[in-house]
Amino acid sequence: CFIANDNSKLQVVVSGLKKDINLLSDDLNNMKIKNLKLNVSAPFHCKYMKTASEKMTSYINDLKMNELDKPIISNVTANETISCKEIKSLLISQIEKKVRWLECVEYMINNGVKNFVEIGPGKVLSGLIKRIDKNVNVHSINNEDDIKLLIND
Repeated sequence: CFIANDNSKLQVVVSGLKKDINLLSDDLNNMKIKNLKLNVSAPFHCKYMKTASEKMTSYINDLKMNELDKPIISNVTANETISCKEIKSLLISQIEKKVRWLECVEYMINNGVKNFVEIGPGKVLSGLIKRIDKNVNVHSINNEDDIKLLIND
């Protein structure tokens, strides 16, 4: 098994072959450690995605990208970049590398980000951010009404 996501100091997601995940789950259950098997279609963010990353390499490298005005924070490095060449490389790498969510959020907070907006169904990421730092502002947008509420805040 491999760590696929570092969601918080108290939550990690593991990836791997189903038989190995089942063995790990059994061991964790025997130790009374809470764990939940996620229903996913592949062992994402680990070495078992090598074929997928190989297939995506030429496609991603052939993409035309505009230069960025603002940096992005890579979930592979938990650091900023504005280089299109580096972004393409990171997009390929992230297929097999763990998502460094905790480190990305901590990096943003340590560099002055105090407001986070989650766009999409649910509030999973908002909850993870609040567990990392209760002092930041987190908003979740699931529909048009949520946008209106955010604008009027």
